[in-house]
Amino acid sequence: MSDENMDIKLKVWRQKGPTQAGYFEDHKVSANPHMSFLEMLDVLNEQLLNDGKEPVAFDHDCREGICGACSMVIDGAPHGPRKGTTTCQLHMREYNDGDEIVIEPWRAKAFPVIKDLVVDRRAFDRIQQAGGYVSVSTGSSPDANAIPIGKRDADEAFDYAACIGCGACVAACPNASAMLFVSAKVAHLSLLPQGQVERVERVRKMVDAMDFEGFGGCTNHGECEASCPKTISVDAIGLLNREYMRAGLSRD
Repeated sequence: MSDENMDIKLKVWRQKGPTQAGYFEDHKVSANPHMSFLEMLDVLNEQLLNDGKEPVAFDHDCREGICGACSMVIDGAPHGPRKGTTTCQLHMREYNDGDEIVIEPWRAKAFPVIKDLVVDRRAFDRIQQAGGYVSVSTGSSPDANAIPIGKRDADEAFDYAACIGCGACVAACPNASAMLFVSAKVAHLSLLPQGQVERVERVRKMVDAMDFEGFGGCTNHGECEASCPKTISVDAIGLLNREYMRAGLSRD
């Protein structure tokens, strides 16, 4: 792989606030193939600041593919073209000299744009707070392995717990559905003994919160699984539907 810098054309979404009209802005940057995508945006912002212009606002935190804060749509794909990868782990070696890259924020009613590429994802926090927790007793920590859990259940719960709540599933879905996120949170707790106390109420409250926030319904497009940086399976949605039916049968 060449270490020579590439000339990259960018079309970046700019929007001053949730009530202002947005527009695309054209830029050019010289990017090294070893740069991450966010480092390339850092270079762009240095250029803008040197020219006395306002930098592009974008979300980031860990830059290690763990937190999911680096939420942006790149050439129509949430987090970019590489499967199972967050934006911060996407590198410029995926591109060639002279390429044009279109960068946009998540597009969903429930994720209003705050500024440029930054969206308000607190709707996910409110869904989680509605029921995504377990009852715990205060006091000393329990001994390790005090509660036996079958390996199959433990492995499946761990797979669903990998969800980082980035919102790529919502951004990819033509209905802006949050079903994959909600189902992953419901699934991993419903599979564990610790999650049984709130099991019935959890799924009711989280689905109700999801609907209240204005997310769309699932129509089985499968784009959520395809765009998820943790490759969480749509099987979780089937589990959520079964849990919701079970909760309905449990009503007084």
